Amino acid sequence: MSVVAKVKRIGVLTSGGDAPGMNACIRAVVRCGATSGMEVIGIRRGYKGLFAKDFIELGPRDVANIIQRGGTFLETARCEEMKMPGGVERAAVSLRERGIEGLITIGGDGTFRGAAALAKVGDLKVIGIPGTIDNDVYGSDYTIGFDTAMNTALDAIDKIRDTAGSMQRPFFIEVMGKTRGFLALGVGIAGGAEEILIPEVETDIDAICEAIRHNSITGKNSSIVVVAEGDDAGGAIKIARQVGEQLGVEYRICILGHVQRGGSPTARDRILASKLGNMAVQALHQGKGGYMVGEVCDGEVLTPLEDTWQKPKELNLGLLQLVKVLAT
Repeated sequence: MSVVAKVKRIGVLTSGGDAPGMNACIRAVVRCGATSGMEVIGIRRGYKGLFAKDFIELGPRDVANIIQRGGTFLETARCEEMKMPGGVERAAVSLRERGIEGLITIGGDGTFRGAAALAKVGDLKVIGIPGTIDNDVYGSDYTIGFDTAMNTALDAIDKIRDTAGSMQRPFFIEVMGKTRGFLALGVGIAGGAEEILIPEVETDIDAICEAIRHNSITGKNSSIVVVAEGDDAGGAIKIARQVGEQLGVEYRICILGHVQRGGSPTARDRILASKLGNMAVQALHQGKGGYMVGEVCDGEVLTPLEDTWQKPKELNLGLLQLVKVLAT
């Protein structure tokens, strides 16, 4: 006997910063939704699409050949209208007029705040999927896009290390991460960095200078310092200037910027995106709402949306000690 879906028509949108693997996730939502007997409506440009009523019907063939593409073909945007008085209510009306009973939102904590607000006023079931290169969302070991961004930054660091050794200079490489250091820590360890500076730990300029000075005495003629953009000491430019002046050495700075957001997603991100897309559809199919789907220790978990921004995700700070050992 076939199971009748509790939700007949669902919407899917991507919001906030784009992340490699979002297209793979949309693909999974559309095809798993179709298999479950659901009609899937794409919403362009995130929550902005709700105000513009920018909807598109999506079937299995509409998402062909996008699994390998970076970015999001539904596009994304920041939406100030959602923060204005009556904004959430207006967005909810758009969903009701379109007959959308369930909504899948792909993004980070800001996306989930909007989703939770919509669920409260819109009488619809909402499921979030973590898609952010920062990997800073509570409720999933990894977020869609993190692995690709880490490998993109790592490729750059590998190349920079070649010239750092040739020119015998310290290089300060800034990666994304305004409030959390998951990306900087992962890239720094994989790239063999001598120093990793993250928002979670106060930066000691004197200690950095001493470490670089010690390295030169022991025969190491170059150093790679990975800096998260949100580091408390002010980012790569300010930190490099202080270190250079104190040591009296030439240095170079490389800010990787938005290159970390682009590119074809890695196999790991494609697999994660496909699994989470299916989980989100199945959650709606079972009549659930108000959760983010995630993967913890290879197991599927549902986390209340409010927990995704109210509970901090633990960063393994013990790895910073390992960096010190490996850098000797």
